[in-house]
Amino acid sequence: MRPIFRFILIAWLAASCGAAHAAFNIFATVPEWGALAQELGGDKVRVYTATSPLQDPHHVQAKPSLIARARTADLVVATGAELEVGWLPLVLQQAGNDKVQPGAPGYFEATSVVALLGKPTRLDRAEGDVHPQGDPHIQGDPRNIAKVAAALEQRLGELDPSNASYYKARYDQFSTRWTAAVAKWQQEAAPLKGTHVVVQHKGFTYLESWLGLVEVAALEPKPGMEPTTSHLAEVLATLQHDPAKMVLVAAYQSDQASQWLAQRSKIHVVTLPFTVGGTDGAKDLFSFYEDTVQRLLKGAA
Repeated sequence: MRPIFRFILIAWLAASCGAAHAAFNIFATVPEWGALAQELGGDKVRVYTATSPLQDPHHVQAKPSLIARARTADLVVATGAELEVGWLPLVLQQAGNDKVQPGAPGYFEATSVVALLGKPTRLDRAEGDVHPQGDPHIQGDPRNIAKVAAALEQRLGELDPSNASYYKARYDQFSTRWTAAVAKWQQEAAPLKGTHVVVQHKGFTYLESWLGLVEVAALEPKPGMEPTTSHLAEVLATLQHDPAKMVLVAAYQSDQASQWLAQRSKIHVVTLPFTVGGTDGAKDLFSFYEDTVQRLLKGAA
């Protein structure tokens, strides 16, 4: 065989082999779904997470780099419930990838399989950054992760049938470990039930529901609005007759207002990871919840 033909044959075989073993591309909007997709997809998927753990998920720019990633995605995993409404529709529109447009099989919203809490009784932008469908921060409750995992595994199998059995095996292993871990966290966190807390931003609805925390005040006058001096004074007055153990702040937020309140009310500021990677101890889904529970227990002590 002539060298040139041998070269062409080798190149063709390499390209064919590479195409046959090409990874399934997943575009996750936030770290918790990127982490879950990796748990389920293993080495059969290539996961790109569009936002960082210390980035406010409500305010993201539709950068060209995001558009480029969406253009080559086989599956988009979003939170939904309008969390990404300010940037994801534009990214997907500009990407021009029919496979991952809303309504297509390659578009998946985690909130579609979870009963949402915190649905507003009044839809008025004067009330701040309200979410008409309900609170989208479902990652606060690990039982929601289990529901999303089951639906996401099924979607992966449908979109990538040649690896469906692999995804199912990964899911079964994950589900067994997750069920045991949730039971452990709930037992560890039992002393937190009934603990009164202040939150900087109303983003802990599901965490509070899961662990039985009682929210007595929020530092933001309205969701998404910066705390004002007058409102902080009102919260401080509230704590005089309804004391709290701690004020919760997400790792991506400045804790300046929380520290102001803590110094005057003698309560702890507890910075929670809010998502995977938000703190040094929250490196994956399992350590995310472990770190959250331990930080809460320390703050309540």
